[in-house]
Amino acid sequence: MTTPPRGVEERDESAEDIRQDEERVGRPAELFYPHVAEFVTDRLIYLIPRPTPESRLVWCPSWFRHAQALSRLDSVWRAWESLRFDPALGMANWWTHYADPHLRALMDPVTGPFARCVDGHRSDEPLPVDLPPEGLFTDQRNTWNLPFPDDPLALD
Repeated sequence: MTTPPRGVEERDESAEDIRQDEERVGRPAELFYPHVAEFVTDRLIYLIPRPTPESRLVWCPSWFRHAQALSRLDSVWRAWESLRFDPALGMANWWTHYADPHLRALMDPVTGPFARCVDGHRSDEPLPVDLPPEGLFTDQRNTWNLPFPDDPLALD
């Protein structure tokens, strides 16, 4: 049996302590915000400065009418909800890997979804597509239910 370092009290964890710890870890964290709109209107708009004309960045007050903005801001919100529990690097990671790149893409004056909203909201136009020939693609939905092999790198 090893002795604890000087000044550290030895404590035996009971089975109940261990059970409670495992239960807390396994329990999903509760969301702070009920949905992305609440996150945007209560937090995000105060963290991000309003674009100036010199920045050429564009924000659309009707952000929720842009599919790409909904998807990106929902991702930013969910990342914030998860990373807020990390006291050391959570917010640094959130800014660096989620908020900054997504907001840069959203507010880009040339390619962002708000690019045409300089003078007020303008709806996005979907990309043009030609329908592929019948039978070119097969339905992949059922293949996702197959169990993975024991060795995913096996060649047989």
